[in-house]
Amino acid sequence: MTRISTTIDGRQIEVERDRWALDVAREMGLTIPTLCHHPALEPYGACRLCVVEVTKGRSTWLTTSCDLPIREGLSIRTDTPAVRRARRVAVELLWASAPDAEPVAELARQMGLERPRFQPHAPRGQCILCGLCVRVCQRILGESAICFSLRGARRNIGTPLNEPSAECVGCRACEVVCPTGHIRSMDVEAVRRMETFGTDLAMARCEECGEPIAPDRQMAHLRQRLPAHVPLANACSRCRRKTSLARLAEGQSLLVNDTYPPART
Repeated sequence: MTRISTTIDGRQIEVERDRWALDVAREMGLTIPTLCHHPALEPYGACRLCVVEVTKGRSTWLTTSCDLPIREGLSIRTDTPAVRRARRVAVELLWASAPDAEPVAELARQMGLERPRFQPHAPRGQCILCGLCVRVCQRILGESAICFSLRGARRNIGTPLNEPSAECVGCRACEVVCPTGHIRSMDVEAVRRMETFGTDLAMARCEECGEPIAPDRQMAHLRQRLPAHVPLANACSRCRRKTSLARLAEGQSLLVNDTYPPART
């Protein structure tokens, strides 16, 4: 891979061409705030918090570092007056539109902000429209259970037509990547309730002890994508472990193409 020379905060470094500036800066120990970035997804530049100042030749401009590819001859600065002003405005806008988002409020406190100057038309609680949930559903899971809807100040994230989603498998990936805690779910007996999106999913039960293990839709989703020789056990982790220990004690193998439960003779 081609290595090129660039400068970040006055330090000249050699790095692979086209790596994202945010990743390189963090490896150097530099602190750059961001709320819409996740290593499992391509950069999106939605929150605008990771802005840096870039100079090449006689041109200087501000841009987000998460989607800035490193190129030869760039000079990147992560903490200039212009950068700090831009980040403060970005935080104020996010804070005004999502007043209940604690990570945004914490960033505002770190920047010395007491309250945002802007008054939004329709506050969204904790959602900052970072799009991580939409992208993880589409890019990694291959589903479109949630999406952006409407435009401008009314833009939000939800299920199509704001009805229970027929595509949601209840995997909770959207909840895991959500940076503000806006997306919530809970298991109630044999139902996984995706509270934020109003979707309830029936849970499959362990064949051994009867405990709920995962939504039926998620199990079906995984079966479609696993190789034919890899079985998907309808068993909770406790029962799988118990069976595995018993088989090891009997000198049996635990190859991935073994079936669970063991075939009865």
